[in-house]
Amino acid sequence: MVNSPAHPPQAYSKFSSVLDPSIYEPLPDDWLIGITDVIDSTLAIGAGRYRDVNYAGASVIAALGNAWGTFDFPFVFRGDGAAFALPPQSIMVATSVLRQVASFARTNLDLALRVGLLPVSEIRARGRDVRIARYAASEKATYAMFAGGGLKWAEQQMKSGRYLVEPDQHTTTPDLTGLTCDWTPIPSQQGEILSLLVEPHDHTSPEVFAALGKRVLAIFDAGPRQSHPVPVDMAIPENDETYLDPKSWSGVAANSDFRKYDDALRLTLDCTSEQIDTAEAILVAAKARGEINFGLHRQSHALMTCLVPSGRPDLHLHFLDGMGGGYAKAAEMMEAGELPVVAGIGREPAIFFA
Repeated sequence: MVNSPAHPPQAYSKFSSVLDPSIYEPLPDDWLIGITDVIDSTLAIGAGRYRDVNYAGASVIAALGNAWGTFDFPFVFRGDGAAFALPPQSIMVATSVLRQVASFARTNLDLALRVGLLPVSEIRARGRDVRIARYAASEKATYAMFAGGGLKWAEQQMKSGRYLVEPDQHTTTPDLTGLTCDWTPIPSQQGEILSLLVEPHDHTSPEVFAALGKRVLAIFDAGPRQSHPVPVDMAIPENDETYLDPKSWSGVAANSDFRKYDDALRLTLDCTSEQIDTAEAILVAAKARGEINFGLHRQSHALMTCLVPSGRPDLHLHFLDGMGGGYAKAAEMMEAGELPVVAGIGREPAIFFA
């Protein structure tokens, strides 16, 4: 699947390429950026509501694609929310869908979904940018990557109360056709499911961050299937109606978004404790140098939320997160800004990295 603007840039099949800033192309000034996130998602996760949080997070992607009539636009699933970009003529559709999914989350899932919308020009006026590149996870699944700091800035503004889309009492139900959670949690085969977020500081050069990111990726790429969390053998279906032949299941695995970049390196991996410790030591040192912020969370299982567009079963996407808190818990660690002690690396008590 291609989720990109009308004149899409080249798609890259090597994931480390997305760390190269030169491959990104700016979105037009008049395009719209939408962001959603579940408020207090860690509380819901603490109550064991992992699936509900992920379903709410992915709902805007499904609803937008169904309402817009195509999934050919940039979007990224972020665990407890999502971000997307659409052309200016979509403003009525985007606003309506954001209201719909917020109402759906509140009424059907008992979750508060914060939703916001703003033009790219507003982000650029504040010194940030929104640029996109395309990563080809497989021959049929292409995911948008975002750079420029614009999503990060917009999310911060939204959490402070700006650019919010206000609810409407007469909101209709969103069309979530194709959005499913057909599979039971996927257990780790290597030891642990890791949810990892690595974010460069504003002053960190792209070259420094790219070199660091490639070091981290190399650790996990050395694992079986590059530490892919979706196994070769089919996961257990939630009900007897779900069945895939081995070839179809291999397509599910290939189309999964276990690696992405949206102003931060965002990974869901099946790996060993030793791999995690090695990567964490590198990240702690980089954080102590003031280059990055990061958060990680270890758990036993991964969760997969699937999107199979109506009438196009070949264009299927599969969104991954960790079951024990995943990206939301990793983000919580990152926002706390604490520098952990790893492998003998001491903490500098006078330094606080936010």
